[in-house]
Parts: sequence; structure tokens; C-alpha cells
Amino acid sequence: MLKRLITVCLICMSGAAFGQSAASKYIEKYKEEAIKKMNEYGVPASVILGVAIHESGSGTSKIAKYLNNHFGKKGKNDSKEIKSAYKGYDSVEESYDDFITTLKSHAQFNKLFDKYAVYDYKNWALGIQRGGYAASKTWASQVLAIINYYHLYQYDKPKPVDKLAYIKPVGSQTDGEENVVYKVKKGDTLNAIAKKFNTTVNSIRDKNEITGSNLSIGQQLKL
Repeated sequence: MLKRLITVCLICMSGAAFGQSAASKYIEKYKEEAIKKMNEYGVPASVILGVAIHESGSGTSKIAKYLNNHFGKKGKNDSKEIKSAYKGYDSVEESYDDFITTLKSHAQFNKLFDKYAVYDYKNWALGIQRGGYAASKTWASQVLAIINYYHLYQYDKPKPVDKLAYIKPVGSQTDGEENVVYKVKKGDTLNAIAKKFNTTVNSIRDKNEITGSNLSIGQQLKL
């Protein structure tokens, strides 16, 4: 009931942030950038787009227009058009990069990468709020309402894994389900493997009774 109420309120708002035309155009323009960041780092594309739409008014806010700031980050800028406490960027893509950097470089956000898979957008949004990204207690609810209204979760599909990168053991068919065993390659990490297979580091550790993060080339991991 609360989610429905929030969604209805968002739809009824006259602000450009939630105007269907502006948001739809924004999604079409930046969805590939969001998907690219998801495939590289593991943050759901839906969350990236949802936060950007919320914080930039679908790219129509002053800080978006004059500072290329799409994620509400505060900091220095050299703008002569507006006076603002928000950070300025040379491009929108740079703003997207900085959003990912913020999540990766702060402990309260970094733990989300190991804890949640890319399809778990709800917990990602709630986790970012708990980490203190915004002061509003309804921030995550607003971002989730945007994600659900525009069906942004449809973009949370990581790039397909190279089938040669994993093997299926003899007798792997059990009750119609396929048990995949991944063979570790040079440069692999638990985090990277978890992202490829839409799972979590903790899940891989549990299934393989791993306590640390060290892997050996050729090691076979149950997924």
C-alpha cells in the first residue's frame, strides 16, 4: 500500500523530474551508459538510472544543465552560469564515473558489492540510503518508485558469460537443474565471478567452504 501511494504521488507530481516525457528521453539517452557501468562494476543499471533521474530531474535541473551533475554530489565547480555548492564535471559520463567511485571508495557503500547481486536493486537502493547518501528518509522509496514505474529493472541483465569459461561436471543434471562449476582463470576474483553469474561472494564462499578471498588458477568453484 505504501509503495502504491508513493508511486501515485510521483506520477501526479508536476515537476520535470517525474514528467514521463523527460524521464523516458533520459532513459533512452543514458541507459547504455548505465548498463556499461553495471557490467564493469556490478551496480544495477536500474539503480544508476533511478538515482540519476531522481537527483537530476531527468537531466533538467540546473546542476545537470550547467554542471553535468546527475547524482547530486557536492563539491567544487568553475561554473560562471550559476553559483552552486554542487560539484561540476566536464561531461555527464564523468558524473556517472564519480557516482561509481563514491560507492567503491567508501566502506559503507563498498560492502554492497559483495553483499548484493546486480538484480537485487531493492537492497542496493536501501543500502545506499543506509550508507548516508542522502539525508531524506524517503530517498530509497523515491528511487525505487522510479525504477518500478519505468521498469528500469529490465536493464539489470549483465553481459553474457563466455560459455568456455565454465564447465558442467559429469552428472550435473539434478531434478532438471544445472549445477555449474566455474574454472578459475588468471586475474579472476570472487567479486568478478559473482557478478558474472548473478550471485554473491558470500554464496560462492558458502558453497565452496572458502573463508578468504584467495583463488588458484584452475580451481573449480561450485556456483
